Amino acid sequence: MKIASSFVLWTLACASAAQQVSNSYSSKKRLVEPQQLISDISKRNLLDHAKKFVDFSKLSNGTRAFGTAGYNATIDYIRKELLKTGYYNIELQTFPFLYSTGSSTFSSNGTNYPANWFTYGPAGDVEAPVIHINNQGCNVTDYPTTVPGSIALILRGSCDFGLKAALAGAAGAVGVVIFNNVAGPINGGTFNLPTRPEGPYVPTAGISDADGQAISDILSSGGEVIGSIHSEALNENRYSSNLLATSKSGNQNNIVMAGAHSDSVPAGPGINDNGSGSIGILEVALQLSKYETKQAVRFGFWTAEESGLVGSSQYVTSLTTAQNQKIALYLNFDMIASPNYGHFIYDGDGSQFNITGPAGSDKIEKTFQDYFKSIKYPSGSAAFNGRSDYGPFLTGGIPAGGMNTGAEGIKTEEQVALWGGQAGVAYDKCYHQACDGIDNLAVDAFERNAKGIAYAVATYARSIDNIPRARNATVAAKLASQLDSNSGSCDHAAVAM
Repeated sequence: MKIASSFVLWTLACASAAQQVSNSYSSKKRLVEPQQLISDISKRNLLDHAKKFVDFSKLSNGTRAFGTAGYNATIDYIRKELLKTGYYNIELQTFPFLYSTGSSTFSSNGTNYPANWFTYGPAGDVEAPVIHINNQGCNVTDYPTTVPGSIALILRGSCDFGLKAALAGAAGAVGVVIFNNVAGPINGGTFNLPTRPEGPYVPTAGISDADGQAISDILSSGGEVIGSIHSEALNENRYSSNLLATSKSGNQNNIVMAGAHSDSVPAGPGINDNGSGSIGILEVALQLSKYETKQAVRFGFWTAEESGLVGSSQYVTSLTTAQNQKIALYLNFDMIASPNYGHFIYDGDGSQFNITGPAGSDKIEKTFQDYFKSIKYPSGSAAFNGRSDYGPFLTGGIPAGGMNTGAEGIKTEEQVALWGGQAGVAYDKCYHQACDGIDNLAVDAFERNAKGIAYAVATYARSIDNIPRARNATVAAKLASQLDSNSGSCDHAAVAM
């Protein structure tokens, strides 16, 4: 979910406040070694953090979405844990953004369908004939003259949810139903932008592939479908913060970054998505404080990823050229404990998905491959599709990489042979749902990946000799056009063996 340029300009206009905290630091420590830092990572500590995150979600009706007490408690806990070490300079990057929560229902011809609401969607009640939109509704020409006064039925894909809703609204539709292009329901999703120049948003519901196809079949056979959408929504500005922790140890002109988003969707506590990633980097940061580093190490805990990579975009776009140049590389961790997991490494060299990261991304990919080889465990590949917080770093020209364990994508028989689990079932069947609690974590994968974070952080904290430092604006611009920012959902379904 990369953010469109209009969002970047809007975000840069927002107020930003920073809180700097500095503690005394002694450098009389031994240089970090990958195997030592790996051995410091314990399953018990990871789960203790996870239990805290569950408790924080209870402050906000079971969610840690940005702008809620649950999210604020999460960030405050991370800040206090890191401050105890005296090892980091802490910055809170605070800015306003539109908080959005709601729900949608959809029925047609007397049948009620399970439905999803999209972030930034408007409230409203509509009842109208349903018409099918061809070509996934990503162009003005996809909308026929029969659209005014109707509910537009649109297949997911090719462009983001928000563009479909805006184009349908501009064409005169009174509502939109988007049906999935993969098996199962659409679990969560965002319009990415609060408003769009293409047209007004209209009440929108997301339904499963099977339900959408059934309605489409009725329409294709000449039948009539009368649909009804009921959407409730709250959209209001709230302040939220990224948390940045930079080691006092190491060369401050050579910064190794690791990041993870710390918010959940409004629908649930987000203990896998993305409590697991933020806990993983938190525990590595805490254990790293025992050691000296040659490079400075910065950990980024991002806000509002689920609203469209808001926090990481705010951070990257606020960097000066000199600040950008100081960041040697970025490592991203989003969902590292999916219950029906695979072990997927971002395809930095483009050999699997034909999207190549900035120079050095290939080296990062190999570092994670080396980790899995060292523990004699198989790994696969994940596409740089722009749906997580590495996106703004890639388009900022910064080498990037990382790992995930899959989201709503379906596990194959071949992947079961590698990692076990169930074929034909989502990697995370609780993705973007209320059931994404502590019982949704694959603890063995969680620990394995947290140790992988430790391996990579320690490796680069010692040396970045294989990472080019020059920025290539042409490569960054090409990536901006390639990344699938406009999926409208931070899923990680583009994976391979």
